[in-house]
Amino acid sequence: MIVQHLKPAFQDERGEITDILQHVPVDSVTKITCVKGSIRANHYHKESVQYSYVISGEMIAYTQMPGMKVESCHLFEGDILTSPPLEKHALHAVKDSVLIIITKGPRGGGRYEDDTFRVPHLHLAQTDD
Repeated sequence: MIVQHLKPAFQDERGEITDILQHVPVDSVTKITCVKGSIRANHYHKESVQYSYVISGEMIAYTQMPGMKVESCHLFEGDILTSPPLEKHALHAVKDSVLIIITKGPRGGGRYEDDTFRVPHLHLAQTDD
């Protein structure tokens, strides 16, 4: 699991500029809303890299690489979770939340299911927290 809290690259009296990704080719950018208590994902991708950027709210991310234990962490506004290929991931909305999902690989639009492989209840697995 790779989590970063992004800081503004520039700030003045007009506001802030924050680079979400730099020098990374992408195939799709998707907005997802999450109602408090909902679970998103519970899947992995064989080819795609997925970046989950928290616009607002609070999430708990659960991730698991093959053969490893499930890990978890809280994500807050301004955090980005990078999910590489084969990493199982689930997101639990602690509060109503808005995410931007940025993907490199066959996942956008009508191809959403082409590289999405469901896993049951990753968010209920034991973690080291």
